[in-house]
Amino acid sequence: MNKKVVTFGEIMLRLSTPGFSRFVQSQYFNATYGGGEANVAVSLANYGLNSYFVTKLPKHEIGQAALNHLRRYNIKDDYIVRGGDRIGIYFLETGASQRSSKVIYDRANAAISTAGTNEFNWGKIFANTNWFHWSGITPALGVNTQRLVFEACKVAKEMDVTVSCDLNFRNKLWTEKEAQSVMIPLMEYVDICIGNEEDADKSLGIKNPKSNVLEGQLDEAGYAEITKILKEQFAFQAVAITLRESFSASRNGWSAMLLDNKECKQVYQSKKYDIQIVDRVGGGDAFASALIYGIIKKSNTKDALEFAVAASCLKQTIPGDFNLVTVEEVEKLVKGNGSGRVER
Repeated sequence: MNKKVVTFGEIMLRLSTPGFSRFVQSQYFNATYGGGEANVAVSLANYGLNSYFVTKLPKHEIGQAALNHLRRYNIKDDYIVRGGDRIGIYFLETGASQRSSKVIYDRANAAISTAGTNEFNWGKIFANTNWFHWSGITPALGVNTQRLVFEACKVAKEMDVTVSCDLNFRNKLWTEKEAQSVMIPLMEYVDICIGNEEDADKSLGIKNPKSNVLEGQLDEAGYAEITKILKEQFAFQAVAITLRESFSASRNGWSAMLLDNKECKQVYQSKKYDIQIVDRVGGGDAFASALIYGIIKKSNTKDALEFAVAASCLKQTIPGDFNLVTVEEVEKLVKGNGSGRVER
């Protein structure tokens, strides 16, 4: 039996304006579902892994609709708890050129944030599991989810499950001080740390002063140093940092760095992609999921990183939170076919 990969977090109702219209001019919203760890679970299932998503959803029809949406993509829902009053919502206005995208959250008192530690049997959940993934968004939802993440991580480590964390700092959910007070102690349980140029600073207090992401500039040597500091300070098995150069809302440079205990004893940097953005939401989740898949399935971590960067590049050309690409499509891009020519 294939071992399980487990993710834990919130799935939300996503309401986005059509095309590039603004909130104030839209007469309707396009509805779908998504959220950090749910996005990861979908990608892992799509790549053929035995993917389980753990969360809490209301028993009413909107909660059921979110569950049905997950089932479309072969997510195992055995450990999804039903209860609570509501599902979180986020509103998205997609930017273009020099106009940034905007997100407005409406997630107070969502079901997952009211969940208690007695509602999840982590020993049962992690039986026959080789990987557990969570992100910094989940403990940012409140004290209840912080307790759940701590409990899940402790049990995972006791059961020799590899734990990965995407730092995912969100300043609309908590302050830097609050984040660091929770995230730094949680790093004791993390094997694979994933982040970007902001996350290491805001979540863990490790900063590269030479980079200016707002001007589309990245000091690659500085970020290579950050991966070394992170790995040494927290004893991670591997550290991966995504590098986004925001030339505009419509065009980004995209690459990543990796440092591990095996092949990448020196920081390895992936190839770089110049992306015309369709929807960047979920790009980091696409990277995390593809890196997990790559580490599990690839013969070396350099190949895993290239697979992750290519997969997340493709995600940003797809509307919605989920990365609906195949392993074969990712491999084709890794091998250099990024022309975008029509396939007939």
